[in-house]
Amino acid sequence: MLTGIHAVFIGGDARQLEVIKKFIELDAAVTLIGFDTLESNFNGAIKRPLSPDFLHDVDALILPIIGSDDSGKVESIFCSKPIQLKDEHFAALPAHCCLYAGIARSFLKDAAARHGLSLHELMNRDDVAIYNSIPTVEGALMVAIQNTDFTIHNSISLVLGLGRVGISMARALHALGAHVRVGARNPADLARIFEMGLTPFHIDNLAEQVDEADLIFNTIPHPIITAQVIANMQHHALVIDLASKPGGTDFRYAEKRGIKAILAPSLPGIVAPKTAGQIIANTLSQLVFDEVGNRRDQDGSEG
Repeated sequence: MLTGIHAVFIGGDARQLEVIKKFIELDAAVTLIGFDTLESNFNGAIKRPLSPDFLHDVDALILPIIGSDDSGKVESIFCSKPIQLKDEHFAALPAHCCLYAGIARSFLKDAAARHGLSLHELMNRDDVAIYNSIPTVEGALMVAIQNTDFTIHNSISLVLGLGRVGISMARALHALGAHVRVGARNPADLARIFEMGLTPFHIDNLAEQVDEADLIFNTIPHPIITAQVIANMQHHALVIDLASKPGGTDFRYAEKRGIKAILAPSLPGIVAPKTAGQIIANTLSQLVFDEVGNRRDQDGSEG
């Protein structure tokens, strides 16, 4: 139970609604910021505008999966006005308050460090990322089917990166009968790809691998599908970039050459927000119970 814990939710998408439900069920005191256009109301939750006035007793500050941008702006599909985090908001939080986001950019990391606040990035956790790869892969397959006139079965499909999403993506494509080639750099990853019954290649040789590819799924959040790589692709090839914004694809050159390239981050929130939200809710509620209680106890004993 989260009785006695004050959790503030700032912004988010449909996934955040599942997390809010979970916290209310566990008896947390819940405050919502950036939910003014949300039609349904949560019994036991209070809506407020963003202000430092009521942040002095917050135990957990919960941000969307993307956290904030580099200027402190927080996205919310349920808010009619921009949400802008400022230094005064972090200064108002008590020392034991923990910050939670899926991914934290430099603004959030700097603010937490400056004010001595604990910051947790959920997507850095293997359990969350692996669970989250399931709706990501389903969404990627949906995008592929919607944007091609050929079957995934018997296609030559490339997966770039063998992280949590890359492994799930490669397995799903293989199960559907695609000829799967996986690009990686680490020798251990290349060995694992071979062990999985797939075709490994070193990512440095990507430009030589794409000439036969029908589908390319990128999970690497760095410039990897460059103009040189795109120049070797077939015109019917489809690129689906699953890396976080801005992705790892030269989208400008892809468009110029007539190659369809789609940036598709945050697919779980689009194709399966309920499931994706429940994944986050289960992990986050346990984290808050463990971390906030411990920090609050430590601060109390130090005082």
